[in-house]
Amino acid sequence: MKLPLDLDRPVVFFDLETTGLNLSRDRIVELAVLRVSPQGDVFERVRRYNPEIPIPAEAAAVHGITDDVVADELPFRRTAKSLAQLLDPCDLAGFNIRDFDLPILLAEFRRAGVTFDVKGRRLLDMKVIFHREEPRDLSAAARFYLGRDHQDAHTALGDIRTTAAVLTAQLDRYGQLPRDVAGLHAYCDEWRPFVTEFDKWFSEKGGELVFNRGKHKGTSLEEVARTSPDYLEWMMRADDMPDEVLEVVRTALGARA
Repeated sequence: MKLPLDLDRPVVFFDLETTGLNLSRDRIVELAVLRVSPQGDVFERVRRYNPEIPIPAEAAAVHGITDDVVADELPFRRTAKSLAQLLDPCDLAGFNIRDFDLPILLAEFRRAGVTFDVKGRRLLDMKVIFHREEPRDLSAAARFYLGRDHQDAHTALGDIRTTAAVLTAQLDRYGQLPRDVAGLHAYCDEWRPFVTEFDKWFSEKGGELVFNRGKHKGTSLEEVARTSPDYLEWMMRADDMPDEVLEVVRTALGARA
C-alpha cells in the first residue's frame, strides 16, 4: 500500500473495540493495527483482550464480542510492552483517535505500567479532516439537500424556513424515513436520544430515584440522604444545579429531618 503522503517514518492506523465509552473506566477488547512503512510495506495485526471486567450487553451488541469470546485471551497488560515496541517509531492515524481511541489506549498503557508517549508523534485523524472539510451545519445542509446557499444564515426566521425546506427534501430523498411525526421522533431518538439535565442526574429504578453520576452513582437518593446528607447539601449550594434536580434533593433532605 503506497499512501499519497510523504512518510519519513512508519504510520500506524489503529482502531479499538471497547467495553464502553468511559475513558477512565472502560477497557479494550479488540485492537487492530495497520502499519505502513515509507517504502509501502504493510503489516496488519488484530488482537483481542480479556478486559478483566464484564462486557456490557449494549457494548457487545455493537461489536459482537462477549465475555465468553475473550475469556481465554490475555489481558492488555500482558502484551502492552510488545505493542508499545511495535508503535514506538511510528506516527498514529485513525478515525476519531484524538477524542476516543488514543485516550483509551494511553489509559491502558498507564494501567499496565508501560511508558508510551505521544509527544513528538504526528496524529492523523480522519474524523477531524471529515468534519473540517464537510461542515455539518445548516448552511451545509441547504447546499446538500436544496442545492442552494443559505442566504439568511443566523437569522431566526431564515434558519427555520431553511430547516423546514431541508426536512421536506430529506423526506423526498430517503424513502425509508417514517412519514409520521411519532415515527420520525423515534428515528431521531434512536440515534441521538434527548437527555434532560434531570435524567443526567437520576433514573428511576424500582420506584426510587438512583444517581446516574457523581461519587454516589448507582445509589438511591433516599440512601444518600440517609448516609451522606452533606453531599445533597453541596448540591443545594451549587450555582448551576437545575431546578428540577434541586426540588427532589430538597424533598429528600426534608424527609430525612
